[in-house]
Amino acid sequence: MIPIANPDIGEGEQEAVADVLDSGYIASGDVVTDFEEEFAAFCEADRGVATANGTAALHATCEALDVRGQAVVTTPFSFVATANSIRLAGGEPVFADIDPETYNLDPDAAEAILREREDVAAIMPVHLYGLPAAMDRFVELGEEYDVAVIEDAAQAHGATVDGRPVGSIGDVACFSFYPTKNMTTGEGGMVTTDDPEIEAGVRQFINHGRDGSAQYAHTSVGHNLRLTNIAAGIGRVQLDRLEEFTEARQDNARRLTDGLSDTGVETPVVPDDRTHVYHQYTVRTEDRDGLKEALERADVGSKVYYPTCIHELAAYDGYSADVPNASRACDEVLSLPVHPHVSADDIDRIVDAVADAGVNHV
Repeated sequence: MIPIANPDIGEGEQEAVADVLDSGYIASGDVVTDFEEEFAAFCEADRGVATANGTAALHATCEALDVRGQAVVTTPFSFVATANSIRLAGGEPVFADIDPETYNLDPDAAEAILREREDVAAIMPVHLYGLPAAMDRFVELGEEYDVAVIEDAAQAHGATVDGRPVGSIGDVACFSFYPTKNMTTGEGGMVTTDDPEIEAGVRQFINHGRDGSAQYAHTSVGHNLRLTNIAAGIGRVQLDRLEEFTEARQDNARRLTDGLSDTGVETPVVPDDRTHVYHQYTVRTEDRDGLKEALERADVGSKVYYPTCIHELAAYDGYSADVPNASRACDEVLSLPVHPHVSADDIDRIVDAVADAGVNHV
């Protein structure tokens, strides 16, 4: 079976963990600080705050921006953590439709909500599958309507807009280092920002509400959502390897797109001003079930990201949204293996399996 994901953990990561274990300082400490600085520099951001996971990064950011009792415009076509983080911070996720070509939040749909509501605190576009959202427009909307712009960059480490890395474009950005992501710490996350107040708010929330002035100076209610030195040690090595990982993903994506050009699936669209880092290589077809079955017969892994719009999940009973593009994507998208362990022979096998499926364009 060609798996849909295959994390790459090598000797460097193992040695980094061993060094931390030998030091005796296995909780949050200097290794975390080094990782924060290195990752922020990679994103061309001034500040980085490491967190226990990507959801913690999003949640702490919403707390730092104080969205409680206010609305945050976001996409219904994402992993549920995007919206959960808003609700956990006491805010209301308001769902706007997606661009049917990029699958990212549609700026025009988001602006329609901004015109209608006066209680919006932030916009949270997601760089879905590793393709950046239309950040130039979202930054303009943030300035025009005086709302914060939060980049959910959980899937987009190293992606760029007009040569500028995600993580440095909005007011604040949030990353995930889950094992299937383009780089991993096992579990982990990162917040990047140029704003010292956002940084301070995130640090306070993930450290039991401690304001930093003294060990027991807890001035607000928070969580323990810090990253460990063990995870940060892995992350520092993975960050050094990220360019290599990204090049492999992009090369595999090019091969897939070339090979699938004569088949009946729609391949990823990448606007000229953006680079895609292919956390997922996602195609679409009206006969997704038929395609998935054909791939299974060929021992090729695949997965649907995402089969249900967030507002239609049981946990979101009472929420509603007019999002036809997102609803259609939920019925038609399927992600294929694109990770660095996918070989040229694997690509040929994937392409042959898709061609044999005989599915039609949407």
